[in-house]
Amino acid sequence: MLSLVWFKRDLRVADHPALAMAAAQGPVLPLYIIEPEYWAQPEAAARHYGFVTECLADLQRDLAALGQPLLLRDGDAVTVLERLRAKHRFTQIISHKDSGSAWDRARDQRVAAWAREAGLRWLELDPDEVPKAEVKALPHVAEGTGALPSARSLKLPEDRCDFRQKGGREAGLAALQGFIEARAPLYPNAQDTPVLAERGSSRLSAYLAYGALSKREVAQAAAEVKAARRGQVEWVRGLRRFERQLAARGAGTWPEGAQDAGCEGSKYGADAERAARLAAWSAGETGLPFVDASMRYLRATGWLSARMRGLLWSVARFHLGLDARAALHLARSFTDYDPALFWPQIRQIEGAGRPMILDPVKQGLLQDPSGAFIRRWLPELAALPDAALHRPWASAQARRHLAGRYPEPVVDPASAAKQARAVLARQAKPRSTPMAPRRAPVVAGQMCLDL
Repeated sequence: MLSLVWFKRDLRVADHPALAMAAAQGPVLPLYIIEPEYWAQPEAAARHYGFVTECLADLQRDLAALGQPLLLRDGDAVTVLERLRAKHRFTQIISHKDSGSAWDRARDQRVAAWAREAGLRWLELDPDEVPKAEVKALPHVAEGTGALPSARSLKLPEDRCDFRQKGGREAGLAALQGFIEARAPLYPNAQDTPVLAERGSSRLSAYLAYGALSKREVAQAAAEVKAARRGQVEWVRGLRRFERQLAARGAGTWPEGAQDAGCEGSKYGADAERAARLAAWSAGETGLPFVDASMRYLRATGWLSARMRGLLWSVARFHLGLDARAALHLARSFTDYDPALFWPQIRQIEGAGRPMILDPVKQGLLQDPSGAFIRRWLPELAALPDAALHRPWASAQARRHLAGRYPEPVVDPASAAKQARAVLARQAKPRSTPMAPRRAPVVAGQMCLDL
């Protein structure tokens, strides 16, 4: 029986239940579809496509080593599948469940309708609920492998990201080994400062988002190192904390329409004013140093620590009054963008009834007390004294020094936060009983995509 295995966000051979099930039943056509309509979505970016193409190169290599290369096709999914079915007469499609975006779900509904009409069985497996099995070999099925279109042909805007993580399983395994064998003791405190976050975070989120690594194999590797280092308190503590975060990744559900409802229209300021604020925020030119340094770092690397992610969205939403366009900018900027995780965490920052309005100056002082991060990414501020670095607008000397080189703040942080709370209070539904004031935790507002 010939099966077609449809790869989506599971770009690996190891611990791939769909591939293992298909291989146990006979020959396999492994397929990845480059869908131009998907890459035209407003959250898609060239940095995502670059990472995916590197993952596909490793997947192609690993499948070829088993005997059956990956088929690359571009176009509409139903059209691609129908052409392959007409030629090869496969009897079933096997893939992993993909909670994806609203666009992904609509596409899958069309594919499901086509499969029913064609009399095909489509099995969608939950990779975490199927026992682990490995594929030893695949019988060869004669078919041209195809080629990847360029980012330009997909009309993806140029997206310079000089320090983006390299995609692919090989790079993912190297990141995993580097974490569990060297950096794990730093993990519990990794969110304390940007520098420590860069070194102490696992940096596995992108490899998990696109399935170059499976969640299960990462958990197993961490457990093995934890057992081997039993008695070494810092190692055990770090790996236990990592295991909890890994288990929580994707553990929640993503309600229908969460993407659309994630950031309703703002009530702060006129449209032209909000557009100017969005442009300043996106460029790292708000005049709020820690916010701008975080955005410029994100633009250059495609990654941010959890706390800095939360701060960027909190400032965008509450201080600047921005809407879904700002959230889409973040989605395009994160190399590890995963819609099933990103949009619920956007909602978490908005906090139904309990919004996380983070003070950008306070967060900068907490996370970058020496100012090293700000000076690195905002070199125009490097000569400022520590006392003026986080609030240069409050120092007449600093303002004279920065005139024409760094902008005045687009909003006063304290006044903007006060206005946001007033707007939220007007929008809030009446409560039958007053809510006790909430004390924000030290890591308030973190978006735990980054692990």
